[in-house]
Amino acid sequence: MNRELQAAIASNKQIRNAWPRMLACGYAGSIAHGMTDAETDDIDLLGVFISPDSHYFGLTQIDHIVKVDVCEKYDFCLYEIRKYFRLLLNNNPNVLSLMFLPENMYVALSDVGRVIVNNRHLFMSKRLHKSFGRYAWAQINKMERACTDQAYQGAKRKERFQKFGYDCKNAAHAIRLLKMGVEALSTGEVNVHRADAMQLKAIKMGERSKESVISEAKQLMDKLDEALIHSPLQGQPDRAKAELLLMDILKNHFSS
Repeated sequence: MNRELQAAIASNKQIRNAWPRMLACGYAGSIAHGMTDAETDDIDLLGVFISPDSHYFGLTQIDHIVKVDVCEKYDFCLYEIRKYFRLLLNNNPNVLSLMFLPENMYVALSDVGRVIVNNRHLFMSKRLHKSFGRYAWAQINKMERACTDQAYQGAKRKERFQKFGYDCKNAAHAIRLLKMGVEALSTGEVNVHRADAMQLKAIKMGERSKESVISEAKQLMDKLDEALIHSPLQGQPDRAKAELLLMDILKNHFSS
């Protein structure tokens, strides 16, 4: 972990307090995918932690920590372990990515975090079809909205919308999600770091027409449907084993 990131963690009380109980934390978004664009991207980090004792035995609830523009650069999305497991069981594409990062993309990975990663296939199922497809099509819908409807867009991103007539970043996300969904259903692996990063980045930079992106998205949706038919994955995540794993982690944590 570089000094700049260490300083960002130290600068925010909630993140700083959660960090000693962080099980796994790694880069997300464009850095993880190999699609970084300095003009429009912040640095995203995704993590899972164990909350303080008061969360489990008292009145305090800390089930997630979301902080954006930390030190004007870092966006943190950190989940309490029980919430994180629930999202994994729903095959949420964003949280699944933390389980399939290349080793050099983790900024924190405890022994317990590695146990979760080693059991990641408990969560993989044919539900990926619905989750990846739904998330991807939401990006398609967003990409066609006027930039004034998307307050999160920075100046450069709005400029590209006005130039190309659609949100190029949403378009790249949609194609990436559909490709990842096809791969995950076919192989059981989520390929976070993209071998096709240059092609995806070309979409992100506005080098493709909106019509061609929508056409490719429709073709990929057909491939996603086909991948579901032939998928070797279980129909549903192994909830029973996932729950036993979660209980074991929490029991060991509070007994140590």
